[in-house]
Amino acid sequence: MSMKKNPEQLTLTNKVWEKIFEENGVLDRISEKGFYQIKAKTIKNAGREPRLMAKFDHKKNLPFIFKKNHLSILPISRSEYIIGKFDAYQDVTYNRGTKPEFIEFPSNITTVDPTNLYSESSALHCASLAGILDDVVGEETVQTISGRMSSKEFDFRIGTHSGLDREINIKNSQVEIDGGYESDSQFMIVEAKKETVNDFLIRQLYYPYRLWKEQTNKTIRPVFFTHSNDVFSFFIYEFTDSGRYNSIRLLERKDYTFVNDNIELDDILEVMEYTEVISEPEVPFPQADNIIRLIDLLEKLVLGNIEKETVTLNYDFDVRQTQYYTDAGRYLGLINKQVKNRNGISKIVFSLTREGRRIMQLSYKEKRLNLVAKILEHKPFKMVLNKYLRNSSRPSKEQVVDILIECEIYNVQSISTFKRRSSTVLSWIDWVLGLQHELN
Repeated sequence: MSMKKNPEQLTLTNKVWEKIFEENGVLDRISEKGFYQIKAKTIKNAGREPRLMAKFDHKKNLPFIFKKNHLSILPISRSEYIIGKFDAYQDVTYNRGTKPEFIEFPSNITTVDPTNLYSESSALHCASLAGILDDVVGEETVQTISGRMSSKEFDFRIGTHSGLDREINIKNSQVEIDGGYESDSQFMIVEAKKETVNDFLIRQLYYPYRLWKEQTNKTIRPVFFTHSNDVFSFFIYEFTDSGRYNSIRLLERKDYTFVNDNIELDDILEVMEYTEVISEPEVPFPQADNIIRLIDLLEKLVLGNIEKETVTLNYDFDVRQTQYYTDAGRYLGLINKQVKNRNGISKIVFSLTREGRRIMQLSYKEKRLNLVAKILEHKPFKMVLNKYLRNSSRPSKEQVVDILIECEIYNVQSISTFKRRSSTVLSWIDWVLGLQHELN
């Protein structure tokens, strides 16, 4: 039997956690007691900062040994964590195919560009300026808090993989709130992400909810917010049982946009006509189906260079997806990959190319049409789009495979690999043609 390790296990975070589990008999202790409490000092002594080793905002971010054994980790104080088979995450489903509500951005605000927002705080601030947060709550709001604070002390029950609840005690754990907004009758707690996600860590809403429930008699409104593809998406929740972590219930989803600049088929055809095909780069052919996730990554890179492991740890990517999406950006000439040495340690670092930075500063419509041009510079994509338009129907995977073989794409020989790559080609062409319906 092959002993080859999963790529996920090769990251530093995974290696350190495997070392901690082995040295402390963590799995045996969880099997006996149902949980394992670990000091921040123990994590630090293993070679990494606890803050980096215990912050997993999405299920995909969890270390390999956690995923394999259905484990999650939660802070219980400023110096201790608890590990167990906890149901710690909430799945997120977007209103795909539903037009977001158009909001007119205030004309008197000249220092904010609502179509070029590259951080959670800037997106949230923009939504507040435009009155979106007032609409979410249904009352006029004012921001009263943000940042880090102490949870104080409380108990709660959490669901586990076995179906039974586990009692947990929290004592002065650190809580961080992206924004707290008060109205006449409500207090809205917002957890913000600058990307499309599949799930989020319930703790990010539950701990602040428990803290502020004891300090105000107003209704606490937990809200999860994402900004991606120029759409502001709000997921409005309630906790039906304040003592139970998993009693979170979605009340409503609301989507907004400041963009009203529609893309027509003629715009796409014009880009197609004037875009010249370039030679295929010696970069892995894309296998990243969701181009919106690629745009999210490009927006992250606007703020500065990002190390490879940081992409995996901080965003809703697993190790393979980090590789696939950064390679896709490199294929399009939008992302640079460099190896940098610091204190004798080599790190892979990603940054925007000059072309990537130019495109990301454009308006909504021009940004997308420029991305279409970068895609259609590549012969396989242009040929598939041509076939799609000529036949007025989506090409089959078999037809796309034939095109890929004809184009002699870099470092692909097997039919099975060609078939997998055909999925990305079709997904990207679907996105290109779907732009004409994005805001209609």
